[in-house]
Amino acid sequence: MKLKLKKSLSIFLVILTLFSICNFSVLASAETVGFTDDDFLKTRGQDIVNQKGEKIHLKGVNLGAWLIWEDWLCPYEEATDHADIIDILTERFGIEAAYDLMNTYMDNWITEFDLDQIKAMGFNCVRVPFWYRNFYYDDNGTKILNEEGEWDFSRLDWVVEECSKRELYVVLDMHGAVGYQSDAPHSGKADSCGLYDKTEQGERYRELTDELWTAIASRFKGNPAVAMYDLLNEPMCDVDAGEIKRRINNEFIYSRLYDTVRAVDPDHIITMECIWTAIALPQAFLKGWDNVVYQVHFYNNSNFIFNLFALFTKLIYWDVPMMMGEFFPHQKTTWENCFNFMNKTNYNWFLWTYKATGHMMWESDWCLRGSKDGFHRAKIQTDSYEEIARKWGECIRTEIGFQDTGHYDKNVKDHI
Repeated sequence: MKLKLKKSLSIFLVILTLFSICNFSVLASAETVGFTDDDFLKTRGQDIVNQKGEKIHLKGVNLGAWLIWEDWLCPYEEATDHADIIDILTERFGIEAAYDLMNTYMDNWITEFDLDQIKAMGFNCVRVPFWYRNFYYDDNGTKILNEEGEWDFSRLDWVVEECSKRELYVVLDMHGAVGYQSDAPHSGKADSCGLYDKTEQGERYRELTDELWTAIASRFKGNPAVAMYDLLNEPMCDVDAGEIKRRINNEFIYSRLYDTVRAVDPDHIITMECIWTAIALPQAFLKGWDNVVYQVHFYNNSNFIFNLFALFTKLIYWDVPMMMGEFFPHQKTTWENCFNFMNKTNYNWFLWTYKATGHMMWESDWCLRGSKDGFHRAKIQTDSYEEIARKWGECIRTEIGFQDTGHYDKNVKDHI
């Protein structure tokens, strides 16, 4: 009887051991889901490749209106731009309450649900526009700190970590630099292009922009989920200047920011934007810029012009990969032509944008998810704190207040 009991106990222990090993293997496997060091991207000629030498064609979507806001995309009114929103809310409620309201918005505008949707649609990358006021309270370098008293990068940490789990690459896009790199309101404040000023204040803006990029590049150094750093969105946009001045200013600021990032992160791809024309940037090899991608944003009025500009730009910058960071077919330009041309000519591309509010956005080709008819905008100057918090609460979550615009099924899915 004792012999049988010992034998039964031995068999039980063997089974228990095997079960533990199998269970541990499953847990270990679960922990390795997502990007690994082999997925870290670099450039090779006109291609983007991973560490195994496999070509990666980035086909993604922008997360516009999440960290930096525009009135035609976002649920607010009674303010001209994002900087104006902060000023008004701060004057009405104080700086802490103003940022609490904006954090409520950001907590709900993009969630894990949205990243799941983007992955399920077949995209392999997101471009994340942000601006300096996500990290500084003002133009003087007053840092926004977390509960531990450290500089707060939790939004970027979250999106990179969650995208990595889903094997979505991330392009970190400085949409609004300190001092502003354009007069366009999508930089955060209209008519405020001070980043290039040859003044003491202009130099202070550049120092803070250096500081911010140094912190970001140091934080994500070696992280395979980060596809590249987008140093400045649409520099000189809406500025009344000729192409020569645009070229001079772009070369001046990009040279500085390239050196800033490379001082702390020699390995990640850096992307620079010539935006509208092929003469806005120098040749990368003449500047000694390595591991860079050049980027355009084309909103042209015909297929011929779109193809001509895209092809000419690619031929001019023959030694670097090309990326269409934003695009939309105006007037006679068609989605079919844009996608077919970019895919044939090896352009990496990103739709503008994933999600938006506004009149008719529930069926607009500008976004994949649009606000449902009857949405409410927060009235920045007259709504109460509680009403703004409500309008920026759960009702702006995609699964609650938004619908499929039909744009994906109609125009996009067959080209991913």
